[in-house]
This record gives sequence, C-alpha cells and structure tokens, in this order.
Amino acid sequence: MGACLAIFLARRGEEVVLFDAAHAPLTGASRWNEGKIHLGYLYANDQSLSTAAHLVTGGLAFAPLMEELTGRPLKKIAPGDDLYLIHARSVVPPDQAGAYFARVSQLVRERAGGARYLKDCADARAYALSAAELGAVAGEAIVAGFRVPERSLCTVTLADQLVDALAAESRIVHRMGTLVREVAAIDGDEGAWRVHGEAFDYVVNALWHGRLAVDATAGLAPPPGWSHRYRVSAFIRTTHDIVAPSAVVAVGPFGDFKAYDARTFYASWYSAGLLADSGDVAPPSPPTLSGVAKRDIAQRIASELGAHLPIVREVFAATESVAIEGGYVFAQGHGALDDPAATLHRRDRFGVRRKGRYISIDTGKYSTAPWLAHAVAQEIAR
Repeated sequence: MGACLAIFLARRGEEVVLFDAAHAPLTGASRWNEGKIHLGYLYANDQSLSTAAHLVTGGLAFAPLMEELTGRPLKKIAPGDDLYLIHARSVVPPDQAGAYFARVSQLVRERAGGARYLKDCADARAYALSAAELGAVAGEAIVAGFRVPERSLCTVTLADQLVDALAAESRIVHRMGTLVREVAAIDGDEGAWRVHGEAFDYVVNALWHGRLAVDATAGLAPPPGWSHRYRVSAFIRTTHDIVAPSAVVAVGPFGDFKAYDARTFYASWYSAGLLADSGDVAPPSPPTLSGVAKRDIAQRIASELGAHLPIVREVFAATESVAIEGGYVFAQGHGALDDPAATLHRRDRFGVRRKGRYISIDTGKYSTAPWLAHAVAQEIAR
C-alpha cells in the first residue's frame, strides 16, 4: 500500500517521503504471500456476499493498476483457474459452497464489463468437479471440489518490479530503517503533521504491523475486533518441471498451493505457518526462526497439505530451493478458521479512516492495495 501510494503521488507531482522500519521496501507480507487476486470466492461463509462485493472491484482493477505502477507486464501468473477443495470438516458444506460460488460468479460477470482481470472474466463461472476429476487430484478427506475463475501471481517477482519503480521516482525520498512510533498534529488536525521531526501536509499510515499503535498517537481509536497474525509459508523452486494445479483447501482446515509456472510454487498449511495471533494494539515483534524450525514447518506443510493434495509431496520431493518466509497480516476480524462464528470468515471491513490530514488505511487484502492507493492518491492530489 505504501509503495503504490508513494508512486501514484510522485507521478502527480507530489514530493513524498517513504518511511520503512525495514532495510528495504517490500520485505514483509507484501513480498511473501500467495498472491491470490481475490474476486470473493474464498469467503463462502459470508452468505451476505458483502465480502465478495468489497473485494471484486479491487481484484478486477489490480492488473491494469499494477502494470501502470511498474511499467511492465505482470509475470508468473498461475496459468490455471483455482481448484476449491471442500474438506470433510469445512465450515461450509459442498451444496452451500456451490450456491455461493454461483452467486459470486454472477457478481463478477456484472462487475467485469471491460475490466481486465488476470484472465477473461466476462463469462465467469464456477464448475463442480466430477468424482473422477476430484479423485485425480485430492485426498480422502476432500469431499467436493470446484473450479473457479480466480488466479494468483508470484508476489516475489512483483515485489522486485515495484522496488524498481520506487527507485525510479526522483520525488520519493526513502527513510529506510526508520521505525515510526508516533505522529503529531502541528496546528490542529487540518494543518500539517509531524513525523520524526519533519512536517508534512499529509501523513498516511499504511502499516499492517503497528498501524493501530500509531493511529492511537494521532487520537484515532481503533474499531473493535481486530487481529494481527504472523504467518509463514513455503516458496519453492523445483529441479525440473512439474505440471500441477493451483488449489485451496477450504474452509476450516485450511491450506493453499500455487503453481505460478512449472518450477515455481507456493505452499501453505494454516496451522503449520501461523506463528503469532495477537489482538493487541501493538503486536509482538516478528518471531525469529532457526534453520531447524524452518525445516520443521516445511515438513509439516508437505505432510499436512500433501495429504489433501498429493501433488504437493511430489513438488517438495523435487525441491531445488525452499524459503520459509512471511509477515504480519492485519484483519478486522478474529477467531479460528474452523469456527463458523469466527469474524475472520468475512473481510468487508477495510478501507480509509481520517483525522484531518492524517489518513490511516486498512489495505484489506493484497489484491485491493493498488485500487485503494489510487483512490487515496487522487484525493490527496486534489
């Protein structure tokens, strides 16, 4: 969010200072995630369709906005539609999931118009897998499957492109290795704001890890019911080509697998990669993982996700390199994914909050970042 917004503002002639506690931009969850460009299919436990309605506009806008930001075509887009595999202990039974997918598909068709997603969505449909198709890809605990028109892309590759785009903008000054703990209004909320001794016409808080604590110093109280979760996953390069589908095991026991191309893969099993879950305003520092701990997490992902999607074990067996990486994810929601009442099953409470010229942005999902950044840049430039 911060990187996208900085570029959009700089290209509108604004002078921008970008603060980042890390040594370089885009080293956290924006680099290390599955890259699903959401259209709303994952949130089948939100029967109101509110989450899908909030996500679909940003998802459809992602590709053209990101290509505008980087000046390059998107790379390493998964070539096939996602398979949604319904676990026997899913909080959403197959018939309910199928009906929900049909409603989301109708919403996508209505919203797509001339929009360019990662694939043509003008006739978006979800298709139930036959018993033979399901048996060819899934383990015994998977009771149903659907092919849905969602795609993912490799976020590591895209992060590199976005870092290059940041570096090319002369109006962006980088303050790397600088942790922002507080902000202060200089002459009332509608005047300038101070960060690290510097005065700015606008201050935008685009953090995931620590955003609420900085908001508090501005006098902006957090809405109730949030969570900070630190998650890691496996980013895999294989020694040879493997043809594999991209798939999600949903929703209750949860994991996902992405095949960006024949040798570049992502694998995650939620319980193996969830290392911290905090409802504090200021969550704990990210955990430090030893080499042994990373190997254990990789083995759990291979075993537990592989039990439901056997091709995962083949990918891990052919590993040339594997990185266990991740970052903090913020959500206006909390609870366990195997609890039907958990508020994490809906993600429609995200967007922009303001106190004068102090702006705090809950990105929502990776896929909605460029869309929100574009809207905020237009507002500030006006």
